[in-house]
Amino acid sequence: MLEDRQFSPDVHLHNVEDARRRAVEELHLMSTPTTARSALDELVDVRGRGPVADDEITRTGDDPLFASPFRIGHTLADALAARAVAVNDLWELRTGRRQRISIDVRAAAATALGGEDMTLARGGDGQYRPIPVSPDVEHMVALTQPWRTKDDRWFVPHFNLPHLERRVLDVLDAEATPESVATAVRRWDAQDLEDAIAEAQAAGGIVRTRDEWLAHPHGAHLAAQPVVRITKIGDGEPEPLPEGAQPLSGIRVLDLTRILAGPTASLSLAEHGADVLMVTAPHLPQVTPFVRDTSHGKRSTFLDIKDPEQAGILHGLVRECDVFVEGYRPHRLAAHGFGSDELAAARPGLIYVTVNCFGSDGPFGDRAGWDQVAQAVTGIAQTQGETTGAGRPQLTPVYLCDFLTGFMASFGAMVALRRRAVEGGSYRVEVSLAGAAMLLQRQGLLAGFADAPGALTPAEFERYASYDDGTIYGDLKSLGPVIRMSETSPSWARTTPALGSSRPEWLPR
Repeated sequence: MLEDRQFSPDVHLHNVEDARRRAVEELHLMSTPTTARSALDELVDVRGRGPVADDEITRTGDDPLFASPFRIGHTLADALAARAVAVNDLWELRTGRRQRISIDVRAAAATALGGEDMTLARGGDGQYRPIPVSPDVEHMVALTQPWRTKDDRWFVPHFNLPHLERRVLDVLDAEATPESVATAVRRWDAQDLEDAIAEAQAAGGIVRTRDEWLAHPHGAHLAAQPVVRITKIGDGEPEPLPEGAQPLSGIRVLDLTRILAGPTASLSLAEHGADVLMVTAPHLPQVTPFVRDTSHGKRSTFLDIKDPEQAGILHGLVRECDVFVEGYRPHRLAAHGFGSDELAAARPGLIYVTVNCFGSDGPFGDRAGWDQVAQAVTGIAQTQGETTGAGRPQLTPVYLCDFLTGFMASFGAMVALRRRAVEGGSYRVEVSLAGAAMLLQRQGLLAGFADAPGALTPAEFERYASYDDGTIYGDLKSLGPVIRMSETSPSWARTTPALGSSRPEWLPR
């Protein structure tokens, strides 16, 4: 079986491309779904309203945009299309009409470049140029890689945010350099290291094959769940949508998330007209480019949930909001009085969205994690390395799990909002990075990706470009929303804010 060996080019093959092709063929046989269900099919099932009309969605373009065997563009396009269908459901409640949806697969793939090449800044000469990669991101990427263990497996420790990096370094007894981390990981057996990292409440995971993950108790647990899990957690009267010209006009969203997946979920809601208030605190560490690229159209305020007075202000905001999005370690907010059951009791009709790595229950339900960890444990890193001829596991070129998870979370939130409007009640929406990684792998693999461009052409970028002058980050030109709808295409209605720049209050409806 493929998972019992490390990939190396066959000496009888003429070149590395032949080796790649053979690996793709082998993996395709293992990875192709037994049914022809797409990611859109799975999400439409979660929606629970039957199939979408054949002429509602138009798709153009194709993979690959990135040097990866995974159908990144198609899967992200499916998630965005599902999000737009959920928008249509709300629009139909408002107007009795449905809109036509169009999505380009290459543009959908490019959304996974957030915090990277898809934001340009205007220089003194008036020209827009890529913003240099943050030193913090470069440092994290250099360390957050697959490293070989003592028992000749591979392990990905995660080094984002200083306090979490410190926990990993303390477990490893290592310095914050690639050489020191590699040496330290090589002293551990993989399972012992994964257990020690979890015990320290840090993040990291063994590089497994897809089959190993599906046989793992937590992989089997996630495989038995819908990729977006929506649970009714309280009763309440139906709540009609507030008046307004956009599908989510008047919908109030509290965003207690950081770093890509959660912020992408609330950004998606802002793009369709919601009033999104980001809540953070001055002492909480951030990754500047990720904040910049996921804050468009939102407002931001500072509240420290550990301060009783400020926690009280946040509880007041909850009682007047519609959607609460959190990205903390599972059950962490409940310890501070902001768990789903408590908030739903205080605000009947609340939609509580939780975004994390492994889900909120199951064997790994108390573990933290990030995109790279999800790629490692679920089989993505193993397949990426094998099919590229790297000779070792390899992470994909983009944070695809983050963006896919964020799009699915916003889809789930809007499905729940419709249920609330029609049936009443409070709902919990759960998505995970690992679940997103598994969904991606269910789409099968492709060949011929070695020369993928890695970015949109300038003309393609310009088609979706959004300009935002005078922000705290300068004059920006960014890849804007890529969904097109016949009446209410998504947009960013407000300038990208500085953190803490708004009062902790809602805008008038």
